[in-house]
This record gives sequence, C-alpha cells and structure tokens, in this order.
Amino acid sequence: MTDTISKEERLTQLWELGPLFVSGTPHAVALGFRFVAVDIGSATLAMDYDAKLIGDTETRVMAGGVVTALLDHTSGLAAISAFEQSVPVATLDMRIDYMRAAEPGKNLIAEARCYKTTRNVAFVRAVAHDGDSDNPVASCQAVFMTTGGGWKSDKEDGPQIKRVPT
Repeated sequence: MTDTISKEERLTQLWELGPLFVSGTPHAVALGFRFVAVDIGSATLAMDYDAKLIGDTETRVMAGGVVTALLDHTSGLAAISAFEQSVPVATLDMRIDYMRAAEPGKNLIAEARCYKTTRNVAFVRAVAHDGDSDNPVASCQAVFMTTGGGWKSDKEDGPQIKRVPT
C-alpha cells in the first residue's frame, strides 16, 4: 500500500520537479520554455519571444506550433501535479482554440489546471497569453494518461495513484 504524503511534502516534490520538467526535456529547452510555478493540480510555464520561432516573417508572429507545444508541456505538468505520485504522463487528446495571434515581441505564458483525475487519467484546461490572461492567445482542453509506475497492480500491495487531499 502506498503511504500518503502531506500536501507540504508533495509541494516540495513538485517544486523540485518543475524546473527539471523543462530543463530535462530537449524540446522544451530548444523552444526556450522556463518554469514559473506549480501547485497541486496546476502549473505555469513561460517563454520569451524568439525571432527564430517566427511563423510569419511579415507580421513577426510566433508560429502556432510553439503555442501548441507550450500548452501541451504546461498541461502535462499540471496533470502530473494532480496525482499524489509523480508518474509519467502522455497526451491522449488535446483540443486547442486559437483566438488571436500573440503580439510580436511579447513573451508567452501558459497556465494550466487539472480539474479532474481518475485512477490513470487527468483532465486539464489551459490558456496561453502574452500578459493578459483575460485576452488569451489560445485555450486548450486536454486528456493525459499515466504511462508507467502508476498503474494499479493486480496485487493487493501494488502501487496505486491517489489524489492529494486539498
């Protein structure tokens, strides 16, 4: 049986994991993501405007794929943070609604919140904005599944994922 950890212990773990979630992922490093914050069931990542990531040279707007990657990465961290144990997750489904182009020269911020978990699945909503969360660049809804270490065992004393009490 898995021992339940306190909320404070889980937050300490998450604040150790958060920066590694970015620095340990070559794709996130290449795109310039940076860790901002994490809490139980939520995460914030950001990235600086980078001319190398422009999708339209006339307007100098960042490529939409960069926004997608930022939302996916942030949502994944929010999903992981919603479980009591830090287990790997994979994106099962993600829907993104682009509302406007990010303003050229402005940094992007993604904020994600896991609003529901089951034994092996996390449901997340997120927004990406360039400074005003009430005027998002894009929003997303995503579903993640655990990919290892968190599967419930057939054995009575096997590993189990538990939601952290809030």
